Amino acid sequence: MDSSHQHNYKLNKTEKKFLRKQIKAKHTLLRHEGIETVSYATQNLVVANGGLGNGVSRRQLLPVLEKCGLVEALLMPPNKPYSFARYNTTEESKRAYVTLNGKEIVDDLGQKIILYLNFVEKAQWKEMGPQALPPGLMVIEEIISSEDEKMLLESVDWTEDTDNQNFQKSLKHRRVKHFGYEFHYGSNNVDKDKPLPGGLPDICNSILEKWLKEGYIKHKPDQLTVNQYEPGHGIPAHIDTHSAFEDEIISLSLGSEIVMDFKHPDGVTVPVMLPRRSLLVMTGESRYLWTHGITPRKFDTVQASEAHKSGIITSNLGDLTLNKRGIRTSFTFRKVRQTPCNCSYPLVCDSQRKESPPSFPENDKEASQLEQEHVHQVYEEIARHFSSTRHSPWPLIVEFLEALPSGSIVADIGCGNGKYLGINKELYMMGCDRSQNLVDICREKHFQAFVCDALAVPVRSGSCDACISIAVIHHFATVERRVAALQELVRLLRPGGKALVYVWAMEQEYKKQKSKYLRGNRISQEKKEEINSDASVQGLHVEQMPDMGTQDSVSSVPSINDSQEGGCDSRKVTNSKLPVHTNRTTFHSQDVLVPWHLRGNPNKDKPVEPLGPVGSHDPSPVFHRYYHVFREGELEAACQTLSNVSILQSYYDQGNWCVILQKI
Repeated sequence: MDSSHQHNYKLNKTEKKFLRKQIKAKHTLLRHEGIETVSYATQNLVVANGGLGNGVSRRQLLPVLEKCGLVEALLMPPNKPYSFARYNTTEESKRAYVTLNGKEIVDDLGQKIILYLNFVEKAQWKEMGPQALPPGLMVIEEIISSEDEKMLLESVDWTEDTDNQNFQKSLKHRRVKHFGYEFHYGSNNVDKDKPLPGGLPDICNSILEKWLKEGYIKHKPDQLTVNQYEPGHGIPAHIDTHSAFEDEIISLSLGSEIVMDFKHPDGVTVPVMLPRRSLLVMTGESRYLWTHGITPRKFDTVQASEAHKSGIITSNLGDLTLNKRGIRTSFTFRKVRQTPCNCSYPLVCDSQRKESPPSFPENDKEASQLEQEHVHQVYEEIARHFSSTRHSPWPLIVEFLEALPSGSIVADIGCGNGKYLGINKELYMMGCDRSQNLVDICREKHFQAFVCDALAVPVRSGSCDACISIAVIHHFATVERRVAALQELVRLLRPGGKALVYVWAMEQEYKKQKSKYLRGNRISQEKKEEINSDASVQGLHVEQMPDMGTQDSVSSVPSINDSQEGGCDSRKVTNSKLPVHTNRTTFHSQDVLVPWHLRGNPNKDKPVEPLGPVGSHDPSPVFHRYYHVFREGELEAACQTLSNVSILQSYYDQGNWCVILQKI
């Protein structure tokens, strides 16, 4: 073959690859976001990969688009990996479609991103409703001068002084110092009988007196926590312990602005911009009922214009961009409460609700025994049936694997039936699982897989470019074991390597658990019977299931219902202190046993024996798998205890809390 023919062959291959990716981008937008593209030219384009959600700012994208013509509008929805561009004429949008499709741009972190453009009739997205600040929340801009800011920042001595009780407590992802009283992160409380010597710094006292006089605050605080955040770090969503502090909690932002997310229990999230030198005042509902936290990331979505410096990030998509975070130091002042809390929110108040019994199990040995009986043995028994319900890969996990460079070495820790091992043929993937029977299924599919415990993977440290752990870590029965499983993932990674982790979420609701991944799939009655038992652990109606079963690897969209109404309710299992999860309900406990009904005959060569308890109305055996379902922020908090990790992304995906970690 001469050189010219070789060149044409390579060009055609490149063009085919590009076309495949453009079609994939189109389908992803339709499936995930409901954005319908059209095959004819219009003035409007959707730009896949060109969005605030994947690190592309307005100032980067707009000049690229404007080279092809007059851009009437550039709409950038918050946290979405796409945007919409409207050109003055169809000719200009056609020019952009031809010129910019497949164009490589560099985002603010220096990563290369390829744009994929498709025509749309109109810009459409899932809008947030009009939002107001949470009741009782106030942001006061320019509360202090830049001179006072400089003095306050210089007053904090971060050098460790072990003779001083105020010495720096170094948390994994931020530096912290306490005055007045030390805040204990283990109990989320203060020891009211042990005030720290010295009280609050003198410079703070004079500023607090001024705020009292001017009416910004009503009580003089006696406790101060100083936090210093590097870009990319944050703090999990939380409510300051009711019994620890009085109503008013105030926080001064110094050094850099930040977006803080406030979330109501019903799921409404309000992102609030806290400018540099501003004061956040939380009272009433915003203090007692709404969680507040800072998402770990290096950029925030903010208003592009100067008109909105503080308060809510509005849904004006023509005025959103990315803002690079700087080093922020917060001074959070509170008044220690000396009496029980009597707020109007008893359901979330530790003073007013009954104390829950100590969590089970109580030690590592008990945890190991619980996992042996209610995880390892169960998966051995149900492996074939479990595998028959595990075919459809989850789109965002596929996206993670397909974005990895060719030739990457990837470990799937807790690989189940190997559903993800063959997704990207350009990766070297290996799987491991505690279940010999599941590993045998992987080997039947000619995948590389072996049996091992996720706490001790027999693979050399630093040898993997990436790891995935899909619905595995929630099977470990103590905080320490869950953190150890995360640390083991990180040990396998080379510096710069990434890990994707999925765990079941406590917050999902049965009635809302209609998966967007499964919408519109039809299924035969025969196939319904085959997968009916796994609807029990899906939180999904059978009619919503995909053609070949369910979605997850070592478990699935979290277990919030069962195919039989009323069967297997929240009773006890012999010798267990744990509740059995009630079918078709939300979770009421974080540590639960989830029923698996072994039905049908998924492997005709190996008849299923009745291996579990037999009920009078249901001849199928029922097994109980142990789960610790994670609250919002809990997975990030566990990751933040690891010393050599940064959290690149954290998100909610169809009943799961998910993080992408990077080894530093």
